[in-house]
Amino acid sequence: MKRKRTPVVVATGLLALSVTACGTVNDGAESGESSTARASASDTTMVTVVKVKGIAWFDRMDEGVKAYGQEKGIDTRTEGGDDVSPEKQIQIIQNLIAQQPTAITVVPNSPEALSSVLTQAKAKGIITVAHEATGIKNVDVDIEAFDNAVYGEKIMKSLGDCMGGKGEYVQFVGGLTAKTHMEWVGAAEKFQQANFPGMKRVEDPIESTDNETAAYQKAKEILAKHPNIKGFQGSAGNDVPGIARAVEEAGKEKDVCVMGTSIPSAASKYLATGSIDKIFFWDPAQAGKAQLEIARILSTGGKIEPGTDLGIEGYRNLTKLDGYDNVFLGDAAIEADAETAKKYDF
Repeated sequence: MKRKRTPVVVATGLLALSVTACGTVNDGAESGESSTARASASDTTMVTVVKVKGIAWFDRMDEGVKAYGQEKGIDTRTEGGDDVSPEKQIQIIQNLIAQQPTAITVVPNSPEALSSVLTQAKAKGIITVAHEATGIKNVDVDIEAFDNAVYGEKIMKSLGDCMGGKGEYVQFVGGLTAKTHMEWVGAAEKFQQANFPGMKRVEDPIESTDNETAAYQKAKEILAKHPNIKGFQGSAGNDVPGIARAVEEAGKEKDVCVMGTSIPSAASKYLATGSIDKIFFWDPAQAGKAQLEIARILSTGGKIEPGTDLGIEGYRNLTKLDGYDNVFLGDAAIEADAETAKKYDF
């Protein structure tokens, strides 16, 4: 049986965003021109390359990207493939390099796979900023919403409490090359081993390709293969709703704990039925704006350093991640159960 859970406290606030904007890449500077020299708002173009287009998480990021452009009077937009293929991101970035935007910000499907093409972008004087990509090579700055290890531990703390510290569980990731997803589940498993020895992970991380139907199908397989399963941790935004659908169809929402990363709009109906117990997230719109603000600061000759205030909720006092020269952390984590999730309109 699930343990009774008490309401959670929201870790940070957010801004509601609802704007529209348009964007075509402006004619950029000549190859190798200093990005500082082309930093005026009227000729600044920034493109955010997301993991995949057409899903709720990155639709929300697109809102932030458009809002930022409208606020600053610059040309901003998002681009992305129709699946989580690193090759599609590489092709998109190669096409953008030819158009010479001021900056390319990216949420990589595989940080390692994008290293070479980002080198090409930097060689053309294009500012590069990454998100969800700790340790990625050849970017000016990587901005994380929070400490990924701490985030993974928080999810496992809640999952372990829900499971009563006992039983079998599995973890889903959008992709085995998704750096942050693997950091979350890795930290979560270590926390489980140290704090919930009565629990056992019965499969290696399961790849969903950030597809709700795929997560649903794989969760059904897990429920059949492991009839005593008591917990699921999801990492991609579509994992938790897909898992919850399978759990609900099996009539096990009272016996199986489901939690992980998702946003309220994707998870709300399953939170209401108890098929999802808790979600963990940050506002993708704010993350989109944070990436662009870092690029703008760099384009005007500024620096990102410990204590930098981006003027964006959750990113007002950046800290530097130990062991990295260019990785900075915000404090944007949110966790919510069915009641607290109602406070968010995305």
